[in-house]
Amino acid sequence: MNIYENIIILDAALSDEEAEAAITKIKDLISGHGGEVLKVDIWGRKKLAYEIKKQKKGLYVLLFYKTPPATVKKIEEFYKVFDAVLKYIIIKLSGKQVHDLEKFEAVSERAEQKIEG
Repeated sequence: MNIYENIIILDAALSDEEAEAAITKIKDLISGHGGEVLKVDIWGRKKLAYEIKKQKKGLYVLLFYKTPPATVKKIEEFYKVFDAVLKYIIIKLSGKQVHDLEKFEAVSERAEQKIEG
């Protein structure tokens, strides 16, 4: 299985509940095809650089997941027909990028623990 980074721009007109439901659908699709969602980071609603599907704002979501390569094709097909998704990009992470990500996560965790404790 490979690890992928996926940035999704959802329709900003979605309510928080609808956006959460859309993210859950995506996570369920990944899990349902033998994948594992590693991290979900919601960046929030931001102005787009240019209009996409007549929208000027989008809700940015960053996903990291581990999944077989065949599942990526299914995810892309889902995004193309799912109206809530304005735009997306899926990037396969290399071994070095995975290592750097794990290192960053460990440092972030320690920083959060220092802040809390």
